[in-house]
Amino acid sequence: MDGSLLNKKSKKIIGRIEKIDLPELSIFNIDAKIDTGAYTSSLHCHDITVEKVKGRLHAKFYVLDPNHPEYEEKQYNAPVHKIKRVRSSNGEIEERVIIKQKIHFYGTLFKIQLSLTDRSKMKYPMLIGRRFLTDKFIVDVSQKFLSNQTN
Repeated sequence: MDGSLLNKKSKKIIGRIEKIDLPELSIFNIDAKIDTGAYTSSLHCHDITVEKVKGRLHAKFYVLDPNHPEYEEKQYNAPVHKIKRVRSSNGEIEERVIIKQKIHFYGTLFKIQLSLTDRSKMKYPMLIGRRFLTDKFIVDVSQKFLSNQTN
């Protein structure tokens, strides 16, 4: 048997849109677009500020928009993993704050790097990029919400 076929069988199949949880941010059952064209995963945030706390950079931000059903008027705080230049979907290069979080997805808790950005003009508040997907998942673009089904 071809080794690449064996490797594909160990990966879980997901759809183009999936439900995920971010337990450290108390956000559950949020829609995420699976985007193999994007390298970095991102989360819709607003009022993002960065400040130094005890010699380390921390980001303060609000997740989602006030009209989103999961919105809580709560300011979050997370250590900055890095600040990176990212090309946005409209082709512009911008500096983004990257944080590390835990993501509960497909019955498993993973670590993920998330860029904090304004996705208010996008349909989905979260985007999962290939940095997270690589070696774990295969995307079936004809399907949605496969991670919530029992396999």
